[in-house]
Amino acid sequence: MAEQAYEPRLKTEYRTSIRQAMKEQFGYTNEMQVPKLDKIVLNMGIGEAVQDSKKAGLAAKDLAMIAGQKPAMTRSRTSIAQFKLRENMVIGAKVTLRKDRMYEFLDRLITIALPRVKDFRGLKPTSFDGRGNFAMGLKEHIVFPEINYDEIDQMWGMDVIVATTAKTDDEARALLKQFQFPFTQA
Repeated sequence: MAEQAYEPRLKTEYRTSIRQAMKEQFGYTNEMQVPKLDKIVLNMGIGEAVQDSKKAGLAAKDLAMIAGQKPAMTRSRTSIAQFKLRENMVIGAKVTLRKDRMYEFLDRLITIALPRVKDFRGLKPTSFDGRGNFAMGLKEHIVFPEINYDEIDQMWGMDVIVATTAKTDDEARALLKQFQFPFTQA
């Protein structure tokens, strides 16, 4: 008997119901016209890494636990004397998630992390870039269940960018609403 391959819950939901709902809403004639999620980029900027280089490593370790893959360190391009920043210093970490890891992260973000955000009233439906990509920021990375609150020494903010294949913001907004993104009414 062949073992059944595991597929993330949101990926299955996209293939079974979301794609069909999008086809009906926008009148697509071809399956390939339907927008889909392309990638999710997680970014942590660590300004304190200028004074203490160990902080960048700690933040990268936390980001790796959240994303499930090793982050790439981001470095400064130029020197800025007022900030004591030298060229090529590590000032952050980022991860690009695709395919199954992307759907797994999105599921955890929507069902677990966002409801744990303090005073959360929903996501701004205007945070699109004009090309169908959505960006949001989190003030604390501890809302993810992978982070043990007792073991962290500092809380970092992070950016979450959801890139879609949608041509317009309206298509992308409709797609993310289908994925149960908690947008506020605007």
